[in-house]
Amino acid sequence: MNEPNEWDGSDERLLSLQERFNAYVSFLLDGEMESGHPELAGKPARIEVRCTHMPDSRTLELLGHIHDQLAFQEIKLEVVVRNDPRGKESASRC
Repeated sequence: MNEPNEWDGSDERLLSLQERFNAYVSFLLDGEMESGHPELAGKPARIEVRCTHMPDSRTLELLGHIHDQLAFQEIKLEVVVRNDPRGKESASRC
């Protein structure tokens, strides 16, 4: 999941982020990922949020709740903040 814009912690933005996660998780849990990519069957799942700005406190709180809920489904969540605007692999991981 790529997030190039700065986080603002608004209700609209948080709802949009939550809806995107719901779609990704549904894709994983409903078996669509495995049916489209059978070579991935049985492998651990991870959703990675790649962003160019550190999430604000409200967004971090939501991501923490999402992380905890995904753990019940054995899905990992990783947030990668790119420090280099050219997208190089220097990153902070939350």
